[in-house]
Amino acid sequence: MEHHELARDNPPASAPVDTPEHWRRFAPDLAADTVLFSERVPGGGHWSYRLPRGTTLRITALDAGANLSLVLYSAQEKLERYNMPDSLKAQHTAHYTRGHVLMSDMGRAMASITADSLGWHDPLGLLLDNRLMHEKYGDHAYQAKRNGMTRSGRDGLLIEIGKYGLAKRDLVAPVNFFSKITVDAEGRFRYVPDHAQAGDYVDLRMDMDVLVAFSTAPHPLNPAPVYPAGKVGLAVWRSGPAPADDYCRAFRPENARALHNTDMLYLT
Repeated sequence: MEHHELARDNPPASAPVDTPEHWRRFAPDLAADTVLFSERVPGGGHWSYRLPRGTTLRITALDAGANLSLVLYSAQEKLERYNMPDSLKAQHTAHYTRGHVLMSDMGRAMASITADSLGWHDPLGLLLDNRLMHEKYGDHAYQAKRNGMTRSGRDGLLIEIGKYGLAKRDLVAPVNFFSKITVDAEGRFRYVPDHAQAGDYVDLRMDMDVLVAFSTAPHPLNPAPVYPAGKVGLAVWRSGPAPADDYCRAFRPENARALHNTDMLYLT
């Protein structure tokens, strides 16, 4: 093949093949000069990133009923990680929305919810595991189903954190973005169907350098008879760290202390 034929088939320098601008479809309000990358993740997928302080992850439900289970670890010291009990207790809440901070077991702010179109995200419902997945949806292994396989949220997250030398004992309770559970009169969790609609989004600002791992497997309490495979869009953009007048910093005194504790790590 002639050289000019090869050049003709290559993508233009202005739009390289490995950086498609997915975000323009689900997050068009973001400024193009701040966006670092974007992805579209199918239901049942999983991935992980190392994200620096001062970046924000826009998570968008591309299908109604989507779920994204997310865990956080400090990129500087992986023994420090998101702590669900401390975060909920400090902020006097049982769900997350704009203003809330995801705190570590060292009392530091790891990430903050700076925007939220939905108003309720579940921190208590844990993960779909293999036993429950097979009971609810049957066996859909790769050997038989190929791209139609299903994967549990627990397995997806274990695969991802394993890439960084972490194991089962390091898996913490996740935040289930786009899912809502309530408690009935007898104290049992109840899943709220049709909570998130396509287009709902949440912005999660990274307050320290973090390892982010996520799974788009369904919520364990989702009663759907068929494995729900809601797609999710992700976009990472430069937002800068929390300013002095930050909404999350002023949301609660505990948040201000947690953000201050993190700021102390980055003194220059």
